Amino acid sequence: QVQLQESGPGLVKPSQTLSLTCTVSGTSITTNYVYWSWIRQPPGKGLEWMGAIDYSGHTYDSPSLESRTSISRDTSKNQLTLQLSSVTPEDTGVYYCAVGSSRFQYDSWGQGTQVAVSS
Repeated sequence: QVQLQESGPGLVKPSQTLSLTCTVSGTSITTNYVYWSWIRQPPGKGLEWMGAIDYSGHTYDSPSLESRTSISRDTSKNQLTLQLSSVTPEDTGVYYCAVGSSRFQYDSWGQGTQVAVSS
């Protein structure tokens, strides 16, 4: 069974960079034809797709976040990484990693990790 687990700091100060890790078990992140996405949900709002990295390492970013988002992977550790720079309180929310057959379709999700941006 595919399992995803997000980890990272629960509190980040404004202007700093948020770094989150998604540890994957049950399948390789290099498995053909699968996409690994980051999605977030601000309090009281809907889900927002942030970006993805596919099986070959190609990345895709939401236009609204592209300038601040960096998605990468470590195949030796079977991990995904999200970095979001210059954070503001509006970046507060629950952050998820998910996997699917496209960057907009998700078959499995991590449990999510709460991130607060506050001074």
